[in-house]
Amino acid sequence: MVELIDMDRTMSTYEPGDHVKVEFTDAESGESEWMWLQVDSIDDEHRLVFGKLDTQPIVISELRVGQELAVSYDKIREHRRFNVQ
Repeated sequence: MVELIDMDRTMSTYEPGDHVKVEFTDAESGESEWMWLQVDSIDDEHRLVFGKLDTQPIVISELRVGQELAVSYDKIREHRRFNVQ
């Protein structure tokens, strides 16, 4: 008997150390800003990435570099994996 494996459910798209670009929107002004988040961990079941903000905010003053955040996969627009050797 052959068991079929759904690769989308068994392998994460993101890994610790990856960078993802996320859109953040200011609730009051409606202005948005794109910033990079360095991935620390992933919850594929709930489609969340946990990490630290890796961009200095300009528009959204409530955020700061190094701040720990949880971000929905739906907010991610770009993904980078840097090969460190």
